[in-house]
Amino acid sequence: MKSFNYTITDPVGIHARPAGVLVKEAKKYASAVSVVKGDKKADAKKLMVLMGLGVKCGDEVTVEVDGADEDTAVTALEAFFKENL
Repeated sequence: MKSFNYTITDPVGIHARPAGVLVKEAKKYASAVSVVKGDKKADAKKLMVLMGLGVKCGDEVTVEVDGADEDTAVTALEAFFKENL
């Protein structure tokens, strides 16, 4: 399993639009992708669960990637977070 930490810089956090884009990005990979905030963990391929984390600007999340293409996925997702969230 690979993971990285990221502090959300989007002024409104992970709300509907960026969550939808994140789900679309996560679905490109065979690996399981999870977003962890505090003691809550959400499947990044499921929109409503992801929005249920209530991630706001300034919150730190951990993104965990586990599976066959985890090396490629973790690099791409980290770049995605920096560009979009």
